[in-house]
Amino acid sequence: MLVPYPKRTSVASATSNRYPSSMLLVATTLSLLAFDVPQEPKPLRALVVSGANNHDWQWTTPEIVTTLTETGRFLCEVTDEPGKTLATAKERHARGELDVIVLNYNGPRWGEAAEQGFLAAVRAGAGVTVIHAANNAFPGWLEYEQMVGLLWRDGTGHGAYHPFDVNVVDAYHPITEGMRDLRMHPDELYHRLVLGQGAEFRVLLAAYSEPKTGGTGRYEPMATVASFGKGRVFHTPLGHVWTGVPASHATWFDPQLRRLVARGTEWAASGAVTLAPEPLNWLTEAERAEGFVSLFDGRKIEAFRSYRGAAPAPTSWRVRDAAIEHVAGGGGGDLVTEEEYGDFDFRFSFRVAPNGNSGVIWHVLETESETYMTGPEYQVLDDLGTKPDAKPSAGALYDLVPATGKQVRPAGTWNDGRIVVHNGRVQHWINGLMVVDVPCRGAEWDAMIKASKFRDWPFGKAEKGRIALQDHGDEVAFRNLRIRSL
Repeated sequence: MLVPYPKRTSVASATSNRYPSSMLLVATTLSLLAFDVPQEPKPLRALVVSGANNHDWQWTTPEIVTTLTETGRFLCEVTDEPGKTLATAKERHARGELDVIVLNYNGPRWGEAAEQGFLAAVRAGAGVTVIHAANNAFPGWLEYEQMVGLLWRDGTGHGAYHPFDVNVVDAYHPITEGMRDLRMHPDELYHRLVLGQGAEFRVLLAAYSEPKTGGTGRYEPMATVASFGKGRVFHTPLGHVWTGVPASHATWFDPQLRRLVARGTEWAASGAVTLAPEPLNWLTEAERAEGFVSLFDGRKIEAFRSYRGAAPAPTSWRVRDAAIEHVAGGGGGDLVTEEEYGDFDFRFSFRVAPNGNSGVIWHVLETESETYMTGPEYQVLDDLGTKPDAKPSAGALYDLVPATGKQVRPAGTWNDGRIVVHNGRVQHWINGLMVVDVPCRGAEWDAMIKASKFRDWPFGKAEKGRIALQDHGDEVAFRNLRIRSL
């Protein structure tokens, strides 16, 4: 049975709530900005096969759904009754309703109609993603074993659950191109997987199976790709979660695994990879070396609190799509960082709803009733559908300096922002382009303030302060929040 998954108001994406018995996402039309920027690619349709597993499928299936939908690239549907759903897989693929089948299943055979429907869909070009214990499934089903390639069969095992590095061994495949090794990923490390009869595949990642943790003392494959007819198959033995062992949820809490699965599934679905190789809410090695720290891990709001308060307002700010999201009309006020910053380099991604308005406000003091009375604002809004009180200038230094030479992506999609305050100047960046570069101290700065709506407030005078995420009443989301002091 297929049950509609809760709709989003502005983007095609699933919530992180636990699904009922199955889920269906419905796309929402995105308004396009009047800029010469590429149109977003058509969402890929994924069917997640669940309903039986020797691992905690009730917990992992929703995590797999959010792993895909938080990228903005997928519409996901879940079936707990593959014996019924897969019988029409070929027809659904032919109608453009199914691009990839994601297997989180290890249970009874599906029956002749479903198995033939599954094989026919893949041979016709539907992709397949095989996750962890799905490679345990269906001993003796030769076509399935050939498709998966490496299988849990007699002689296969694993050592203790532990963190380990997963190394890219083939950097020339679209999935792994530009990807770094996964560092200290917590998981089970399958060893001695058995080759399926007639299987041919390509190994993309491998991990050293440490004897001290019960391993083999050799490198074991951790991600492979193959073809089956016209279909593409991505397989990873990673993704372990035991029922009743919450500590093993750390496997899917790792943004590195989530990005690998999303990129692998995108390739299986389309033959190409458009998702960036960097995981969401993750510091690159270069950023770590430069001294950046992350302000958000994709799961908990800990580095921010309510302005002039103790904690975020739970009804207005929430974590969704690996982002800090403000609910339209939810109230609650602005969020501010726990720490204060003087000169800094702050990088972030933002997504605003159609006709939405918000901002990132810096050098905020908590002496006034509103954040904008003391702190300058990097404007966040939908340039095409702005409200009457908002000047159409995403990335602008609000009411002081417009943003110029920018390229903005459509409302409902993600843009990359950056604010640099250093030695008395401020720069605003959007999608890699510097759009504001002016003094933020001295006579020119004072003159700009005098000519603005901020003239009667203690605005722009602080040399350090908090960074605020603005509640302007609209839906807005922020992620990839990282900062370094200069």
